[in-house]
Amino acid sequence: MMGERHNLRNMYELEVRKHYQIEITNRFAAFENSSDGKDVNRVWENIKEDKKYSAKSLGLHELKQHKPWFDEECLGFLDQRKQAKLQWVQDPYQSNIDNLNDVRPGLIRYFRNKKKKYLRAKFEEITTNNKVKNIRVMYKGIKTLIKVTILELISKGCKE
Repeated sequence: MMGERHNLRNMYELEVRKHYQIEITNRFAAFENSSDGKDVNRVWENIKEDKKYSAKSLGLHELKQHKPWFDEECLGFLDQRKQAKLQWVQDPYQSNIDNLNDVRPGLIRYFRNKKKKYLRAKFEEITTNNKVKNIRVMYKGIKTLIKVTILELISKGCKE
């Protein structure tokens, strides 16, 4: 699951903040000249879009990632599965069904192994921090491990 958020750490730099203020001011000036303000919901949507566009143009916009093990390679495999699914939907021939059935199990296996590898590394890190008596980092690692597990349970539909 990926959402969007602003990377506000860059806003502490004076130049970036000035560029963002100028960008927002220009977008709002153009927006005021073009709209008549009749539909409040549409006006609010335009404001949100302008804010996102300004942040993206300055590199302040990033994807929020709930699964730390999910990287660009995973996105590539996911796109491959989407393409196979689109081919199957457009042409429901046996060859496209076979292609989709070949891609899907490999993808699931890859994601499962990737997650296992991440969890093993995280557990090793927690164990190492415990041995070295680095308690603060150890508890921080446990907290992120629990957060990943809880987010996964919620995404599967399990509620506690």
